[in-house]
Parts: sequence; structure tokens; C-alpha cells
Amino acid sequence: MAGKTTRVVMPQLGESVHEGTISKWLVKPGDKVVEFEPMLEVDTDKVNAEVPAPVSGILREILAKEGETVQAGAEIAVVETGDGAAASPKVESQAPSPPRGEGRGEGGAQKTEAQPAAPAPPREGGEHRYSPGVQMAASDLKVDLSKVTGTGLGGRVTKKDVEDYAAKAQAAPTATPAPAPVQPGEGDQVVQLTRERRLIAENMTRSKQTIPHAWQTQEADMSGVVANRNANKAAFQKQEGFSLTYLPYVMAATISALREHPEANSTFNETELIVHRTINLGVSVGLEDTLLVPVVRSADSLSIAGLARAVNDLATRARGKQLKADELSGGTFTVNNSGTFGTLFSYSVINPGQAGILTMEAIVERPVAIQGMIGIKPMMYLCFSFDHRVLDGLQAARFLTSCRKWLEAVTVESPVY
Repeated sequence: MAGKTTRVVMPQLGESVHEGTISKWLVKPGDKVVEFEPMLEVDTDKVNAEVPAPVSGILREILAKEGETVQAGAEIAVVETGDGAAASPKVESQAPSPPRGEGRGEGGAQKTEAQPAAPAPPREGGEHRYSPGVQMAASDLKVDLSKVTGTGLGGRVTKKDVEDYAAKAQAAPTATPAPAPVQPGEGDQVVQLTRERRLIAENMTRSKQTIPHAWQTQEADMSGVVANRNANKAAFQKQEGFSLTYLPYVMAATISALREHPEANSTFNETELIVHRTINLGVSVGLEDTLLVPVVRSADSLSIAGLARAVNDLATRARGKQLKADELSGGTFTVNNSGTFGTLFSYSVINPGQAGILTMEAIVERPVAIQGMIGIKPMMYLCFSFDHRVLDGLQAARFLTSCRKWLEAVTVESPVY
């Protein structure tokens, strides 16, 4: 019993497009077609498109051949639907019907076998044929079609397959090829890395790979700090046995700013922010062959003199390799003093587990404007590297401002002890 038939018409592929040229049939008579799956490819003066089947069934007849230009609305194929389509035998592509009685068995019934739908035929040389729309999408998205798995009829690659492949490729991290090892040249010296240097390298790499660094700087007038140190350094040297430097002043300013902005004294922990109650201040100590960051614990409980003693003790024992392991861990914030070597701007790397590092630069006398007049002032840049997951620019600027204002508020009479 014959099934119902649906006559497929050429769709109008645009408001002002009234005809299209059939570039390729993706199925042939006898093949099963699935509603919304592409049946053929059509070229127009505006687009290259795949035309989907309007119904599911068996393609019985092709009325417009490849290369024909057909008006929109004209019939191009016949699809058989219903129970008859499900049970119908396969018909050879555009082959003439055999003479009556020929190829028939007993009772005159035609001998045929139902066969599965064939995949889209390959091009000569084994290459797949792709629709113009797919080719255009691949060109625009720079996709190698040979790497795309097709989900269309017969395993054909559709435009959506190309777009999905491009989206996944863009989301996937691009592996950077490892650089070729550098071979030493004639006269080069090969120095093996010490264990300390390897650990520093690993720590700094982890920091840059996991922490989104950001950076700000402000300039501080150090006139009051310089005057205070000059007034106290002789008595301090006599009482303590070592020199009073500018570092404990900057440490005290940092502690004051951390109290005012506790979010800077915190650790980013994936889904939460751990704001530390105690301020354990790490201090960078540069040695000839390594860099150590011993920690002044409960630094917020110490005076300027107390901070100076703690730093002197840690630095002395660091140079003598007498530090204990727990004195190099547990810091909640770090202060760096690269300015002692004359640097003016530093972009320091944050210690993992901390939200920032403040670097004090060299104190340099330079001309500045003072109430409309030019004067010479001892000026210093404060450079702040911060974890952008923890602090935004506004918070970082407020923290820096608090440090600068504390330093500029120091006078000759400010207590050291």
C-alpha cells in the first residue's frame, strides 16, 4: 500500500532572493530523509545554504537536478511519508523502472531488499564534500574541516558542527611549546642552580601563574621621616648597637594601613577570603646568591624600635644561615626594600597566599612644588603589587594613600620607642 507523499519546494532564501541553483543533493532516491536534517545545498547570489527536509520519510523522486536554477516555490523533490515509507524498498538513484514482469518473482512481486541510508559520498581522492555554508563558516572561523566530526545525515559536517568545534578550540588552553634548551657556547660558564634558587624559581612561577598581579605607585614626602631619623639615630645606635634605617618606618606605615584596610591582610581561598586578624609582616632580605623573606610575627604589636630590632635579628641570622624554617612561613603581607640599592620603581612579585607586597624605593632629593614655590624635598616612591582577585584599583589606592599619609605625618617629635 503506497504511503502519502509530500512535494518538496524550493524555499525563498531571503527577502529579495527569488531563485536558487542546486549545487548538490545530499540524499538520493531511496534514501531516508529526516525532518530538519539537510537534504540539499543551494547557491544564490546572496547566500550558500543547506535546505532541510520538511518531513521525515523516503526520497522517492528528484525533480530538479544538480546545477539547475529553480524559482522559489517550484517543486524539486517528492518524499513518501507514513507507513508506506517505513516499509518501502529502496529505489536506485534516478534509474528507469524495469519492464513489467522483469525482475519479479512469484506472484509478480518485485524482489528488493531494504538497505540502510548511505553516508554522503566522498569526493574524488577520498576527501569529504562540504556544503558552501560549511566551507564559508570554516574559512571565517579558521577551522580545519578534516578535524571536525559530523553529526548530520550520514555523518556529514554541518555548519553547527563547525561553530561548536571553533568554540571548544577557543575555550581550550593553548599549549605553548617548550623552548628548545639553550646549549652553552664556547667560553660560557655553566652554574648549577642551588636548591634555594630552584625553590625561589618555583615559588615565583607559581605566583605569576596563579595570581593576577596589578600595580600602583604613589610618591611620599619623607621630610618628617628623615628629620625624625636624624634626630634619633645617634642615641639609637648607642642603645641598640646597630643603625636605625628607614625600613621600620615604612613597616610601621604598612601596619597602620593594614589595620585601616584589613582586606589587604588576607588570603584568597578560591571561594572565600580569609582576612587575618594578626599582621605577620614578611621582610625581603637579599643575599648574594638567594632571597629570603623572614617573617616578623605580630608586627602590629611593635614600635618603630621594636620593628628595627626584629628586622636586624632576622637579617643577621639570615646572612649566617641560622634562620628556622617556621621563621620563613606564615607571613600575611610583605615589605620589600629594594630602594636601598637605588631603585626608583619596582614591580615586585607577590608571595603566594598573600594579597600584596609594598616596595619602598630610594629616597631622593628632588624639586617639588610647595604652595606655588619650588623647593627641594626628600621624596620616595611607594610601589604596591596586589592580587586583583582580592583588591580592586580603588581599594589599592586607598591602602597606598594611608601608607603615604602616615609617613608624611611623622615629625621630629614622633616617638621611636
